[in-house]
Amino acid sequence: MNYKDIAEMLAKAENERKPLEPLTERYPGLSIQDAYKIQLEGIALKRAQGRKIIGKKIGITSKGMQKLLGVNEPDYGHLLDDMFLLEGEACRREELLLPKVEGELAFVLKDRLKGPGVTIADVLRVTAGVMPSFEIVDSRIRDWKIKLPDTIADNASSARLVLGSRLVPVKDLDLRLIGMVLEKNGGMVSSGAGAEVWGHPAASVAWLANKLADFDIALEAGEIILSGAVTAAEAAAAGDVFTLSFYGLGSLNLRFI
Repeated sequence: MNYKDIAEMLAKAENERKPLEPLTERYPGLSIQDAYKIQLEGIALKRAQGRKIIGKKIGITSKGMQKLLGVNEPDYGHLLDDMFLLEGEACRREELLLPKVEGELAFVLKDRLKGPGVTIADVLRVTAGVMPSFEIVDSRIRDWKIKLPDTIADNASSARLVLGSRLVPVKDLDLRLIGMVLEKNGGMVSSGAGAEVWGHPAASVAWLANKLADFDIALEAGEIILSGAVTAAEAAAAGDVFTLSFYGLGSLNLRFI
């Protein structure tokens, strides 16, 4: 199994918008550790092309999704500068395969954070603030027929992100209790609270810092961390308009063309 070759296959699938069959079928012995090494090879390829890391995303943070995939912890991926959409900027559906939209709480870090041993308190101490965010996930694996190693190798199915315009300090917030509503084309499709994310969104970020320590990677000041979906992802088509509202943090809109 050549990690770089698999990373190049995934990059080609993304660039040409031609999905692959599940990696776990092609490589039956593919482990989670293998998958993270493939992901890191893929990020190295993109950095060599001039793309920059702006943060990380955490996925599979809900107990329901973990149960569905038969795992007991989240996964993570890298956020790159060309994934970022400005608030009000349309997302071009034709650039993606089968995109889905998630509402998440984004953390912006003011100091470096490195595991092991990182706690919720450590995360809150180094957080400049939080804001609403859309994550648009997409799979380079055909029809989302993924197991955990498939999505990890595929950079945790990352595609695009949109951030709110106001950074809110966390000092007086209980992130577990902040409510979120996601609307699609004017109708509410889901709602939830921060506690849906690994019990506490900052616990999700702490998990990430500790997991990255396995690869001697730190979270750096200025990085954006998407802490995980509050509710289930919603499929997106050209013409769809999504509105995300977090109580006390503001709202955010996203349009697909």
